[in-house]
Amino acid sequence: MDFTDVSLTALRVFRAVAEQGTFTSAAASLGYTQSAVSRQIAAIERAADAELLERRRDGVRLTAAGRIVMRRAKVVLDEIEATARELSGLPEQAGTVRLGWLPSAGAVLLPLALTALRRSDPGLHVVGREGTTPSLVRAVRAGSLDLALLASAPPFRPPDTESPPLAVQTLSERPLRLAVPATHPLARGDSVDVADLRGQRWIAGTSSGEDRLLGVWPGLDERPDIAHTARDWLAKLHLVAAGFGLTTVPATLASAAPPGVRVLPVRGGPQETRRLFLARLPHPPTDPVTRVATALRAAALEADLPAPSSPPS
Repeated sequence: MDFTDVSLTALRVFRAVAEQGTFTSAAASLGYTQSAVSRQIAAIERAADAELLERRRDGVRLTAAGRIVMRRAKVVLDEIEATARELSGLPEQAGTVRLGWLPSAGAVLLPLALTALRRSDPGLHVVGREGTTPSLVRAVRAGSLDLALLASAPPFRPPDTESPPLAVQTLSERPLRLAVPATHPLARGDSVDVADLRGQRWIAGTSSGEDRLLGVWPGLDERPDIAHTARDWLAKLHLVAAGFGLTTVPATLASAAPPGVRVLPVRGGPQETRRLFLARLPHPPTDPVTRVATALRAAALEADLPAPSSPPS
């Protein structure tokens, strides 16, 4: 086992593959060819004299040896990046927290938390990105994110099956809501009966996660009539406002609904709840990470407050 010849490029490639989950995605993010990525991974595995990535049909994941190498690689890469900042005259950012979030969290919750942190902790620097649940979980495992803001549906399984389990902190658990055009007959009351959802048109977005058709009310006993598909929550809500169909929304997004949309509870049938939670590696969090988590929890409570909806027409 000899790591003396392992290059920084190989470490960066290894981190990208672990985070992206496939050689192809890592190559695209780095601007490399897939064969170049494969060569770098082969070189670092030769140096480790161990398989660092488990190759599976749905991508790759870190082995036990891979997690050890990733932990050490993160320290090396962080030090190199800090050195580059210092040499360029940029200030150190010891209070930096790397946060990942789902699209539905970025519309309301994230701005609330960042605004509060700007007032209470002006020296705290939060950086990160939006992503899917699998990509964010991989990034946490790879050490590229300190926190991931995720959501789940019953039966509320852990975000992944790897060991040790990620540490999770529930921020809120609220019933799923329905976004209805204000001119729609279903918008006349203060709630919608689940039986009245039969035969409706839906604004949906396909997903490989627990919700196969994000935007369609779960458990419908019919094949849903999908009018439009959209990945962006705001686009879905504007399509609803224009009268093109219904969509589901987390309770925390109710305040982001544009004029012409009523966000209503659904009565009857099984309770459809959604849990918003933070995930991180299972070691004691740093003080900046704890402060960000506290701000996100406060923002989740604020976002859960009832928001006024457009009056029915």
